[in-house]
Amino acid sequence: MGVTGPIRVVVAKPGLDGHDRGAKVIARALRDAGMEVIYTGLHQTPEQIVDTAIQEDADAIGLSILSGAHNTLFAKVIELLKEREAEDIKVFGGGIIPEADIPPLKKLGVAELFTPGATTTEIVDWVNANVRQPAQT
Repeated sequence: MGVTGPIRVVVAKPGLDGHDRGAKVIARALRDAGMEVIYTGLHQTPEQIVDTAIQEDADAIGLSILSGAHNTLFAKVIELLKEREAEDIKVFGGGIIPEADIPPLKKLGVAELFTPGATTTEIVDWVNANVRQPAQT
């Protein structure tokens, strides 16, 4: 598509979850890897996250969810991206997500999910390999 420049990622903490240390660690790792990172802060609504991603011309949205509301929040972000015709923005995330919930979330359109124990290197490498690339089937 001819897109150049650093990968732009919105890192967000949706919902009522107030634990943001992991999101900040990921944001810094992505930044240190040469990406432009927009951290939205705590308690963002899916609407705010999607608005920010579109306004910032983001390539991806990284959601950090530790509250147990991952099924609802990921679904709403994906739905809003479709409504806004911004499905080219890849959605990935991490947090406390049961293994049984991962396949349905990926089927919904979440590109990748990282659970506790994932390293920052693993996440940076995934973003570099998959953002701005065609979806792998």
